[in-house]
Amino acid sequence: MTAINKPQSKLSTVIRVTSGNFIEMYDFFLFGFYATYISKAFFPSDSEYASLMLTFATFGAGFLMRPLGAILLGGYIDRIGRRKGLVLTLGIMATGTAMVAFIPSYATIGLFAPLLVLVGRLLQGFSAGVELGGVSVYLSEMATPGRKGFYVSMQSASQQVAVIFSAALGYILNESLSKEFIEDWGWRIPFFIGCLIVPVVFHIRRSLQETEEFLAKKHHPSFKEIMKSLINNWPLVIAGMMLIVMTTVSFYLITVYTPTFGKSVMQLSIVDSLLITLFIGVSNLFWLPVMGALSDKIGRWPIMGLFSGLTLLTAYPALSWLVANPSYENMLVVELWLSFLYAGYNGATIVALTEIIPMKIRTTGFSLAYSLATALFGGFTPLVSTWLIETTGDKASPGYWMAMAGGMGLIATILIYKGMVKARD
Repeated sequence: MTAINKPQSKLSTVIRVTSGNFIEMYDFFLFGFYATYISKAFFPSDSEYASLMLTFATFGAGFLMRPLGAILLGGYIDRIGRRKGLVLTLGIMATGTAMVAFIPSYATIGLFAPLLVLVGRLLQGFSAGVELGGVSVYLSEMATPGRKGFYVSMQSASQQVAVIFSAALGYILNESLSKEFIEDWGWRIPFFIGCLIVPVVFHIRRSLQETEEFLAKKHHPSFKEIMKSLINNWPLVIAGMMLIVMTTVSFYLITVYTPTFGKSVMQLSIVDSLLITLFIGVSNLFWLPVMGALSDKIGRWPIMGLFSGLTLLTAYPALSWLVANPSYENMLVVELWLSFLYAGYNGATIVALTEIIPMKIRTTGFSLAYSLATALFGGFTPLVSTWLIETTGDKASPGYWMAMAGGMGLIATILIYKGMVKARD
């Protein structure tokens, strides 16, 4: 039964709602962090490139389920309630996490291993299709008036806590255990830890209260009404997707792909790559609420326009300079710059998307826009980056992918805030 009478502090509510976001993102990051080990365990091949491509393809396949999860689970949340939907998504995600953690290797069960890993990823993707949207909408509806940007930025901030925790755990394991042990099955330890955290997070999220804004609604739309409104607002959903492309591409490039880029391309140790990823998480965690709060003061579009434009102009030159001057220190500098671009843009953009989507389809519309961006662009960033480097021979070529994302964000910002794309009833 949903508790609606007992008051909860803002801080307590933020922790409750973002806790599930943390564990879901934690598992996604682990898949990228340990991609080289996962490729050997489940996708063995004579070619390291082929194994890595299969691993990143499986990673990306989970994102293809996101639009379906956005529509089905998003419709459920807009119709039944924010709290119940967020508890359901956590349960689905936990199932996928457990599957990836406990599936035997290819050497043990053959083709069933990669197939079961794929099923686990698809479940995680289905759940994630609405997780970020559900959390963002919840935070926007419980926020103090005039501070929505700051509160909604906590959704993305919780992801950075997952990045920091994952990277720190990976660093400790790589310093404490032998390389052979980690390659054998030690890489599974962080996944086991994730499974242990899930019951705690489930207990925390169950204590969530429904938002006052949702309870105040006199009419909760049926699934048919939600689908009709989505169709009427398809230009807005596509524009919203373009906004989020910049967020998802830059995020997965600087977090999930960084350990692989550092180890395979820059020839750094896995420990150094994980340390850089940890610093990126700290940088993101700082800049996200700062930019979210700044957008409350000066507006969303000036920040979104500035940082998407900077990304378009500087992403490739920054990586090109790094490739010409490879070192741990230089990679850290470049990654922190890309982190600043991501966090600056994202801090204003996520709350903007909750504001431009009509109330009755707020969760569904937000989640669908976010999921399409991730499924078509962001989720395949590690795969595309690996392919670009192999195909072009240019180690800085992932910068073109991020620059493209910045250009899409800039175009979408202009379309939306110049009134060229508007919400419809």
